[in-house]
Amino acid sequence: MGALLRAHGVHGRPLRRALALLCAGWQPFDEVVRQTALPRRTVQELVEALGEDVRHDPRGEVPRLRVAAELAGDYRRRFGLDTRPPDDPFAELAAAHPDLLATIRADIADAPPPLPAMDHVPATAETVLRRALWLAEHYDLTGGRLLCLGDHDLTSLAVCAVNPDVAVTVVDLDERILEFIETRAAQRGWNIRCLHADLRFGFPPSAQEWADLVFTDPPYTPEGMALFVGRGVSALRDVANGRVLVAYGYSARNPALGLKVQQEVQRLGVVFEAVLPGFNRYQGAQAVGSASDLYVCRPTARSAKLALSGPTPAGTARAGAGRSAAGRTGTGRTGIYTHGPQSIEASEPAADVAESVWQRLRELAARPGSSPAPKPRGPGWDEPVGKGASALAVDLTGDPGPWLLRTLLACAAGRMAALVPNNHPDIGSERAQRDLADLVAARFQLRFLRSTPDSRHAVVVAEHVPVGALDAGGLAVREVLLRAHGKLGNVWREALVTASRGELTKRQARERVEAHAPADVDLDVRLIDLPRHRLAPLLATITTTAS
Repeated sequence: MGALLRAHGVHGRPLRRALALLCAGWQPFDEVVRQTALPRRTVQELVEALGEDVRHDPRGEVPRLRVAAELAGDYRRRFGLDTRPPDDPFAELAAAHPDLLATIRADIADAPPPLPAMDHVPATAETVLRRALWLAEHYDLTGGRLLCLGDHDLTSLAVCAVNPDVAVTVVDLDERILEFIETRAAQRGWNIRCLHADLRFGFPPSAQEWADLVFTDPPYTPEGMALFVGRGVSALRDVANGRVLVAYGYSARNPALGLKVQQEVQRLGVVFEAVLPGFNRYQGAQAVGSASDLYVCRPTARSAKLALSGPTPAGTARAGAGRSAAGRTGTGRTGIYTHGPQSIEASEPAADVAESVWQRLRELAARPGSSPAPKPRGPGWDEPVGKGASALAVDLTGDPGPWLLRTLLACAAGRMAALVPNNHPDIGSERAQRDLADLVAARFQLRFLRSTPDSRHAVVVAEHVPVGALDAGGLAVREVLLRAHGKLGNVWREALVTASRGELTKRQARERVEAHAPADVDLDVRLIDLPRHRLAPLLATITTTAS
């Protein structure tokens, strides 16, 4: 043990803290990691150094360990440990705000479970409260605007619990989280707006240059950090006075990774105004000690210029992009996560797809009797997809769930075939298929071809619905779906004029929209950016206003 402490030199204090915990009594291994913010491997080395002096308690669901009780006093004397275990760094915070902490804990317990493939590692309730209190202490939130880029930790709800007079926008890829946050916020009367986006492919215009502060806990890869921070800078309405607050952690055993990530972020021209070590604690992420630092990033004029140029959307075809022998358009890398099918280390989902699969996709996308079959393109929906094309083939083999619907909403062609995983959530059951088909029924008729062209994939074929088959309500909805990238209020108004075949004036249509629009739907937002749970009731309202 002495050799291990000497090897860490002046950085041995966290190891002494871990040793003090083990001398104080039974401790779950995960708790030792979380309280000391030591990497899992370092705590394992500590336990190995204890050798036969450590005791293991296999009882219960969570195995515990400790220094043998009869040896604990000797360890304290030999290594100068405190006679009592070190305090939990969040204990004082919890004692000062028990009601707030109870509310946050209840929200976290009720929230949708984390998705490991999206690097969801839940922050502790104490951490989420600490974020909210720190923001309220350092910034005047009353009347201010906070943007949360990704919010599986529910930081938005905690901030509003601390100061209900702040306006919050949440942008997230996870439809479940967006629905949960909006539902809780509505119940409590808080001003939280939720928008859907995959930052790799674009950013909602209504969130651009909107925020005073941005908070994000992004994927801990150089690509993920640069993408999220860049989007955050573009969301500031006053770059000179705005701040982007970022949770980021790296293992003390791998400082080279921390350097690489910091260099990627600083290429955006931001200044690290402050770095608060170990600010965030997690239920997991033991490789980084179940902890991360809080970076307060201050943009510069250079940041603003870089944000205006924006990151290259990963799903758009670029000049000179390679094509496979099957003619698939190069899609660029979409891997930004630390593990899973869209991690940096994983190959592109389409890389190991047989050429016969692409050929079959092209055949299904082509209109009967037409030629040539369209070449598959990659994901992306920030702009209309396939303008001027009669048919479209889309590679959605990497779809984590939301891409298929967004691609259908963005499709400008009259026919589309999308290659998706065979276990895609929108096609895995009859109900899921029906729900998706109902959302786009005024625009497309869908066919779901499971295990086609092979057992790993499925193809969803969308064929346009003839205008003559629609009544006035269906025609209005179709017009809105066709212009999913326009401001909802304007698109809805024009759709009513079209559906009435000129009987309604623009003024009358606008008045009808204003009278019937849901109070909690922003008419300046694009339909393509609305969370999925908003779409069905909104389209039903549009149908009613056209009747």
